[in-house]
Amino acid sequence: MKKINSLFNKRLLRQIFILIAMTSLISCSSLDNFLITSTPVALTSTPLPTATRIWFPASATPSLAVDSINKTSTPEMTLQLGSIILEDNFSDESLWDIASSDQATSAINNNRLILSAQSGVYMLSLRREIILSDYYVEITAQPSLCKGEDNYGLLIRASSATYFRFVLACDGTARAERYSSGTRLILQQPEPSGDVPRGAPGEVRIGVWAYGKEMRLFLNDRFQFSIIDPSFPSGTIGMFVRSEGSTPVIVSFKDLVIQEIK
Repeated sequence: MKKINSLFNKRLLRQIFILIAMTSLISCSSLDNFLITSTPVALTSTPLPTATRIWFPASATPSLAVDSINKTSTPEMTLQLGSIILEDNFSDESLWDIASSDQATSAINNNRLILSAQSGVYMLSLRREIILSDYYVEITAQPSLCKGEDNYGLLIRASSATYFRFVLACDGTARAERYSSGTRLILQQPEPSGDVPRGAPGEVRIGVWAYGKEMRLFLNDRFQFSIIDPSFPSGTIGMFVRSEGSTPVIVSFKDLVIQEIK
C-alpha cells in the first residue's frame, strides 16, 4: 500500500510539474504576442510634438562683394550743378588731338572719339581751346576691345605733361592717379565697382566733380571715391586708353557735357 501511495504521489508531482511548465510557456508566448502586436500600434500612434527641423536656417543673406562695397563705402551724394559750360558731340575733329600710327590711333567717327592702342601702348587725346578749374564733366565710354588690366578713362586739369587720371580697368576696378613729367603717383588704389564694365562690349557714364583740391569720381551717377590733391588747379580735359596685355584695346567716347558747380 505504501508503494502504491508513493507511486501515486510521484505521478501527481510529475503532472503538477508538467502543468506548471506548460502554464509558464503559455504565459511567455502570450507576452511575446503582446510585444509583437503592440509595436505597430506604437508606430502608428500620434507622436509627441518635437522641434521642427530647419534645413536652411534663417541668417543674413550675403550680398555680392560688388554690392557690399557700393552700400558700405559709397555715401549718397547729390550733385549741385549749374548751367552747361560746354557740350561736345564730337563732330569737329579740329577740337581734339588726332593722330594715327601702327601703334595707336585717335580718330573721330560717327560723333565719337575713338582711341585704340596696341599691346603695351598708351594713347590719349586732349580737348583744345578750353581751360577749366572747377566743374563737373560727364562722358560715355564704350569699350569694344578690352580685357584684363587694359584700361581707359578721363583726364582732368590736363596739359601735355601733367594731369589727373581717373582709370577704369576691364577687370572691374577703378583708381585715380597723378601724372607729372613722366612720373606716375597712385592717389586711389584700385577698387572693385559694379559700374565698371568687365571686358567688352560695355558702356559706362563717367563723371568727375572737380572743385578746388577735391575731385570725386561718379560712374553711372553713383559716387565711387574722392581724392584730395592741390597740384594742378586748372587745365583741359582728355581721354585715354592703354593696353596692358598682349592684345589691342579699343574704346570710343561720346556725349561730352561740362557743367558749372553751384
